[in-house]
Amino acid sequence: MSNTIIVTGADLAQQALDLLAGYEIIYAGKAPTEEDMVALCKQYDPVAIIVRYGKVSAPMMDAAPSLKVISKHGSGTDTIDKVAAKERGIEVVAAVGANAAAVAEQALALLLACAKSVVTLDSRMHAGHWDKAAHKSMELGGRTIGLVGLGAIGLRFARMADALGMRVIGFDPFAKNLPDYVHSVSLETIWRDADAISLHCPLTDENRGMLNAATLAQCKRGVIVVNTARGGLIDEAALLEAARSGQVMSAGLDSFAVEPMAAGHPFQGEKSFVLSPHIGGVTHDAYVNMGVGAAKNLLQVLLRCTAAV
Repeated sequence: MSNTIIVTGADLAQQALDLLAGYEIIYAGKAPTEEDMVALCKQYDPVAIIVRYGKVSAPMMDAAPSLKVISKHGSGTDTIDKVAAKERGIEVVAAVGANAAAVAEQALALLLACAKSVVTLDSRMHAGHWDKAAHKSMELGGRTIGLVGLGAIGLRFARMADALGMRVIGFDPFAKNLPDYVHSVSLETIWRDADAISLHCPLTDENRGMLNAATLAQCKRGVIVVNTARGGLIDEAALLEAARSGQVMSAGLDSFAVEPMAAGHPFQGEKSFVLSPHIGGVTHDAYVNMGVGAAKNLLQVLLRCTAAV
C-alpha cells in the first residue's frame, strides 16, 4: 500500500501530523489546480487525499490507482466528486462537527450585525455622525428564526438563538431527536413564518438555488438572511433584488456562489449586506479539530482496507 497522503493545502495542524507520523505528507498549496493535482497524484500515487482547498475530480482519482480514501478537512463534501469516488471504490469521509462551534458563532455574529446595523453604525460613527435620534435596530427576542439544516452546526446555532429568546423552527428531513426548543417544520413554513433565516445545510443538486425569487417572495417583508453554508444555496441575483426592494432587510453572508469573490461583484458596496470571506470555520480551535478529524477518519478507512487484505 502507498505511504503517501496529499493535502490540498499548504499546512496541517501538528496534532494531525502526529497522528499521520507513519506517512509521507505532500502539500499541494493553497490554490491547487486540477492539473497540479493530477500531476502530483501521478508522481506520488497517494493512498489518501485530505481536502482543504479546491476540488477533487475523477481525473485526479484516475491518476492515483492506490487511492483508498478522500478525507475532507471540514464537513462539506460538495467539492468532491462523490459519484466518481463511489464508482472507483474510494471512500469519502468528513470531519463532521469539527468546526460546528466556529461556524455557529459566525452565523450568530452575522445575525446580530444585521439586526443591530453594526457595520453601518460603525462606519457612520467613524465618519463623525451620531445617529441616535434617527436609528432603530431590530430586537431578536421573541422573533422567529428559521434554520435550514439541523446538523452539528445548525443545532449549535439553534441553542444560541434559543438563549436569545428566539422561537426556533427548522427544516431537516434527516434530523432526529431534536431538542425541545427546536420545532421541526416544512420549508414552506420557514419561508412564511421566519423573521430571520439561517442556512446550515450541505449543497446538493436538489437544493441548489433554494432561496430564489419565488421563495424570497413567500418570506415576511423585511426578513434577515444569513448564510454560512454554501453560496450555491442562494440565487444571488434574486437576493440582491429582494434586498433593494426591501423584501430582505439585511443579509449576512460568509459563502458565495463563486469564491473567492471577484472585484466588482454586485454585493460589494451593498449597504444592507454584511460580508465575510468564508471564514466561519477558520479559527485556531477549528483548524486543529478539522485536521485531527480528517486524519482520524482516513486512518479508520485505511485500517479497514488493511484488515480486508
